[in-house]
Amino acid sequence: MSHREPRNFFKLSPDRKAKAAIFVSGSGTNAEKVLDFWKEKSSDCFYEPVCIITDRPGRCKAEEIANAYGVPFIAEDINEFYKSRGLDNTSLATEAGRKTREEWTQALYKKISGFEIDFGIFAGFIPLTNITDHFPCLNVHPGDLTVCSENGERVLVGLHTIPIHKAFKEGFDTMRSSVIVACAYEESGSGMDEGIVVGISEDVSFDYLGKDRNYWEGLFEKRPKQKPVGGWDDECQKFLRHNQEHLKINGDWVVFPQVINDFAAGRFSHVAEKLFYKSGKSWLPVEVIEYSEKRKEIFFKA
Repeated sequence: MSHREPRNFFKLSPDRKAKAAIFVSGSGTNAEKVLDFWKEKSSDCFYEPVCIITDRPGRCKAEEIANAYGVPFIAEDINEFYKSRGLDNTSLATEAGRKTREEWTQALYKKISGFEIDFGIFAGFIPLTNITDHFPCLNVHPGDLTVCSENGERVLVGLHTIPIHKAFKEGFDTMRSSVIVACAYEESGSGMDEGIVVGISEDVSFDYLGKDRNYWEGLFEKRPKQKPVGGWDDECQKFLRHNQEHLKINGDWVVFPQVINDFAAGRFSHVAEKLFYKSGKSWLPVEVIEYSEKRKEIFFKA
């Protein structure tokens, strides 16, 4: 064990539950699972959602969910914010785009600073944001981020269906969801998949939709190498989207609420990039924890 003492990701309060902000851009199904856990577990839940935040007011379910669960709703429309700065899109490819993203993040933080947030939950939040500079944020990722190449780089990174496609191409018959402590993004937009992995789901088998693996491998081999303008919309992409949703239901919805609860309870700490888990009064160095519906399996560091 390092000579440095492990430290929690945020300062725990002995007289209240941890205050969590939930960030939503789309359907909000992951957010609903987190909120259901909060409602149903009650005394066993260590977090309290203090606000639901969106960048897409009127174009996603964030406000509807906030109203349904009685949680304050906060919006900072990213498209309108960029337009007010004379920009046609929200790309980070230009210096003006990156500067505006930081200004948008600060405007958003100003709206939520009064909630005294302990940590954030990215539940399908689309825009990259360095709100992580203000408090730690947990993100669920559709790929097993413990899978690394020989040089130690994470293999199953990327947005949307990219990790699903990579897992398929690497020959895996199963997928996993990973929960990470999100990092700040870099100028290129990369970096947010590089945070500490605090939990993974059990293996979730690919759903081959009544076909066999060879059928899908053959389709992907015939697929043009060049991605078409506007993105893919072929049978292969439908297969990937289906399995992304399949993993969300059987992976995200199992692992995410449980990890959030352990995080809120102060059971995780770290020394730099090394993860520790609290057992009794001791901090144990761990590789990762696998969560299922009925158990947790701790993988210890060698």
